[in-house]
Amino acid sequence: MKNNNRIAVVGSTNTDMVVKAHHLPVPGETILGGAFLMNPGGKGANQAVAAARLGGEVTFIAKVGNDIFGRQSLENFEKEGIDTRYVFTDPEQPSGVALITVDEAAENCIVVAPGANASLNKGDIDRAADAVKNAGLLLMQLETPIETVEYAAWLAAENGVKVILNPAPACILPEGLFKRLYILSPNETEASLLSGIEVTDTESAKQAAQAIHRKGVEIVIITMGAKGALIYENGAFETVEAYKVKAVDTTAAGDTFNGALSVALSEGAPVKEAVRFASKAAAISVTRMGAQASAPYRNEIVVNG
Repeated sequence: MKNNNRIAVVGSTNTDMVVKAHHLPVPGETILGGAFLMNPGGKGANQAVAAARLGGEVTFIAKVGNDIFGRQSLENFEKEGIDTRYVFTDPEQPSGVALITVDEAAENCIVVAPGANASLNKGDIDRAADAVKNAGLLLMQLETPIETVEYAAWLAAENGVKVILNPAPACILPEGLFKRLYILSPNETEASLLSGIEVTDTESAKQAAQAIHRKGVEIVIITMGAKGALIYENGAFETVEAYKVKAVDTTAAGDTFNGALSVALSEGAPVKEAVRFASKAAAISVTRMGAQASAPYRNEIVVNG
């Protein structure tokens, strides 16, 4: 049965292995780091958890390996109140892992071994078709095969489900995919790649947003870190200022933003209000270590605070 409040998330799930260090190593350099943390991560899982913590009704469609990381991930999703009926197990591939280094300025570098994430396929989307078709929103990223993303977007759009794509990690998208999207939410780097216009300031971000919109996307939201977010909707621009905080770890800030954005939209908020809500959630997340661990709960969000 159709539920416009339900958010279907198609995406990746990883275990993040994080080391804090004074600086990020250059090629060939070995450095002594500080604290080591092992946290649940993966862009899809991060967004699903962020949305669930903020009050969203979330179904997660993903794939894990038949290993301890996969079992721990499933337990974690269930604790967060996420519907895990469509988190499939790959009998051959291991669960995804990510190696993350975070420096004193809260910048990070990440290497991902996708494992079972890379085998999430069209057949899996067909198995989860009811969850996609009966949702109000479909939220996706790009840590699973692009063919799977494209197919899920087609299935959702054909059934009147609004599709939000966070195009990360950055890559060239199939031209036909743009026309299936309600919202595309790139950061500056991703917007530059997708538009062919280098985003360096608000003016170039506006040009990039227009170029992306011309490809068929209804609404473009470019996130620009401390410079806030730019919205292009119905031929007009709006900006939402970033909340000023002291960042300790920017890992999953974009994922928290997109999870929160989806929740606000699923509750009927106008786009600018939803972006403001998402910006607040992302600001809180960067004051904490970890990916999913940093996602705030609903009672922590005071939009006008």
